[in-house]
Amino acid sequence: MAYDGPEADPVSASLSGRCPRCGEGKLFDGFLTLAPSCKSCGLDYKFADAGDGPAVFVILIAGFIIVGALLWTEVNYEPPFWVHLVIFLPMTLIVCLGMLRPLKGLLIGLQYRNKAEQGRLDS
Repeated sequence: MAYDGPEADPVSASLSGRCPRCGEGKLFDGFLTLAPSCKSCGLDYKFADAGDGPAVFVILIAGFIIVGALLWTEVNYEPPFWVHLVIFLPMTLIVCLGMLRPLKGLLIGLQYRNKAEQGRLDS
């Protein structure tokens, strides 16, 4: 299906959970579940396969932030263990869940912009 409307920036549109082609339709049906297609322009999202990429980036980025903050707190204040649990357990959940959906959208937007496909061997 040919699309004649204005093209959106795929990266910024998908970061905000919108269609990487038109920037109008929803990219997600649920928290992390992709919609089957865009309701505005009809783009089929079957090309989108972020795999484990978003989870890996979340682990690396959130781990750096949380562990850095935890170590800084321990070195400077030496609080009891329960204080670490009260502060850093909710902080870990908030940071990880807050980053997962935008990073999945980002990877899907980059797949769309670069026309990435699954690797195949020439025969």
